[in-house]
Amino acid sequence: MKKVLTRNKVIGNKASGRRGAAKGFARRVTRVAFHLAGVAYHIAGRARRVAGLLLLTAYCLPLTVLGQYAQPPQSGVSSNDVPFALRDIGIEQRLNEQVPLDLSFRDEVGRTVRLGDYFGKRPVFISLVYYNCPKLCNLVLNGLVGGVKTLPFTVGKEFDVVTVSFDPREGATDAAAKKKVVLHDYGRPGDAAAFDAGWHFLTGDKASIDALANAVGFKYAFDTASNQYAHASGVMVATPQGKLSHYFYGIEYAPRDLKLGLIEASAGKIGSAVDKLTLYCFHYDPTTGKYGPAIMNIMRLTGIITVVGLVVLIMVLQRRRRRSEPEQQRPMSTGEAGGIA
Repeated sequence: MKKVLTRNKVIGNKASGRRGAAKGFARRVTRVAFHLAGVAYHIAGRARRVAGLLLLTAYCLPLTVLGQYAQPPQSGVSSNDVPFALRDIGIEQRLNEQVPLDLSFRDEVGRTVRLGDYFGKRPVFISLVYYNCPKLCNLVLNGLVGGVKTLPFTVGKEFDVVTVSFDPREGATDAAAKKKVVLHDYGRPGDAAAFDAGWHFLTGDKASIDALANAVGFKYAFDTASNQYAHASGVMVATPQGKLSHYFYGIEYAPRDLKLGLIEASAGKIGSAVDKLTLYCFHYDPTTGKYGPAIMNIMRLTGIITVVGLVVLIMVLQRRRRRSEPEQQRPMSTGEAGGIA
């Protein structure tokens, strides 16, 4: 009998040891969780400081650039050092406003078309250029082609592109020549048919051109001295219904920004679940025309993952504890007791 009591005592000590180990492990997990929370808070503080520094830089940089103009204004230059021909040049955002879909243009084969013919199914990139532009327009189209050809989406399948010349002197011949060049640069031979059906090069009269340019906020001017147009550079994204949703500036467009812009414009109808999760972690900044990290959303997602991980860990520990307790507390049979005695 003494041996039986001794064995029960040993079993009890082992059970207590396991429970103590489990509690110690839980305490370590808790400390790790608090440490992770402290790290997340520290990262958030760093992000706030970096954001403040960027805002300060954005405020001071224009002052530095303007300070480089040391010469007095010359003939044909305004008092703020901007040539008169360029004072009204730029892109003014018209987010959520409707593109006039009833405007008439001519496509690259000379057919009369309505702008609305290219809407209703997919999101649409809109680019305003002129086909005989010596430099800037080519850079805009090259940047757009370079961005979209790396996307997992295909022109004419998940999205369309409408390129409109703002030079009323150009016609179908100019549009067809430019489309041939862009198709070559697109470099996806297997998607040539989709490209032909999805990327449209239009020309039109001055009234239709100006109506579209005003609707999207695209301001340009003709310089008679150089026989060229002065204009800004950028592309727009419109929803399938023709509402302007995004503006991307410059001559280079990050594929990630283009992709997220299309997903948003399509109201989530294109893109994978991972793309939608990425869109949750990034937000579109209209002032820069780019996507940036959504710090609060990233912190929320990190917090959710941490909580779920802790809950799963606690459940696993509880299940192991329940499995071990019946073995530790199982009473000894009479045969086992007699054998030991």
